[in-house]
Amino acid sequence: MLEKLIVFVEEYSMEAALDVLLPGMLDGADYQIIRFQCKDDLLKQLPSRLKGYSAWMPETWSILVLVDRDDDDCMILKQQLEQYAQDAGLLTKTHARAGENFKVTNRIVIEELESWYFGDWAAVKTAYPRVPGTIPEKAPYRDPDNIQGGTWEALERILKRAGYFSGGLRKAECAGQIARCMDIHQNRSLSFNKFYGAVQSIVAGAVA
Repeated sequence: MLEKLIVFVEEYSMEAALDVLLPGMLDGADYQIIRFQCKDDLLKQLPSRLKGYSAWMPETWSILVLVDRDDDDCMILKQQLEQYAQDAGLLTKTHARAGENFKVTNRIVIEELESWYFGDWAAVKTAYPRVPGTIPEKAPYRDPDNIQGGTWEALERILKRAGYFSGGLRKAECAGQIARCMDIHQNRSLSFNKFYGAVQSIVAGAVA
């Protein structure tokens, strides 16, 4: 069974959201979130970090790497992450055969963390009651993972129009507030569901 999940993230807002969401996903297992300064910093340090873990990590631990796609080609970014794990001698979920003990799971958030919030607009509405409830019905927001011009920018505009954070909005504050209202079983974001599915796979016994 899984005893501990190590999660690599690229920014403070993702750490703030996962600190709220992970306990409900991990069935009592421990976790540690390692936050980097930005996406470039994560990608720069990831090879050496993975090599370090490969030398001593217990069999009951697993690693989850979570990065935003941003403007990158999703396939190329995923291949880069997979290669880092392979070079460190760590088997990934992507390359593991059925029942094989994988140690690293790479997941890409499409496009950014805030796509998860657009996927659960009821949570946003609960956290910030003045926002319109009809946002998911509008064409620009119907596909949470395909919002143009940046999901954070879109969310920030909606919140400010509703009268929130006129003096400036902190992403991490927003992340924690909305995450506390989210239903992990009901989300329209494909990237969120893939992330949740990856965590479920680890907890269900992929780590022997």
